[in-house]
Amino acid sequence: MKDSGRKQGGAASPCAACKLLRRRCAEDCLFAPYFPAEEPHKFASVHKVFGASNVNKMLQELPEHQRGDAVSSMVYEANARVRDPVYGCVGAISSLQQQIDALQAELALAQAEVVHLRMRQLSSNADNPSPSTKGRRSHHHQPKSLFNMDMSTEHDNNMDDPFWP
Repeated sequence: MKDSGRKQGGAASPCAACKLLRRRCAEDCLFAPYFPAEEPHKFASVHKVFGASNVNKMLQELPEHQRGDAVSSMVYEANARVRDPVYGCVGAISSLQQQIDALQAELALAQAEVVHLRMRQLSSNADNPSPSTKGRRSHHHQPKSLFNMDMSTEHDNNMDDPFWP
C-alpha cells in the first residue's frame, strides 16, 4: 500500500478524506492509501461529485488491487464533472474527437494540394522538356512518383494561381 502521509512514531495525521469529513482517521481507514493528506483537492472533488458514502461503498466492493485504478478514474471523472457538470468526461472526449476530425480533414486537404502541385509540376515538365533531353528519347526513363512527399525547393512561376481550377 502507499504511504498515506501518516507519522510513523507519534500521532497519525488524518488522510484528506477524514480531514475534510472532520473525523478521526483510523489505522485501517479505507480512504487513507488513496487520498493522502498532501492532496486534499483529490478527495474534495470526488466527495463533491460522488459523495463520501458512495465512494466508500465502491471501494469496499472492489478487490484491493483494483482500488487505486478506481480512485484514479473517480478523480478524473470528478474533475471533469466540476469543469463540465453536464457532460463530464464525455464532453472532453467529444471535444477531442472533434479536434481529431478537423485535423484529419485539414491533413487530407494538404495531401490533395501536394498531389495537385505534383501533377502540375509533371505536366509543366512534360510541356517544356529541358535542352539536355530535347531530341532524345529514353526507353528506360522512370517517371517520378506522384506521391513522393519530399519538399520541393524549386519555385513555380505561377505562385499566384489558385491550387484548384
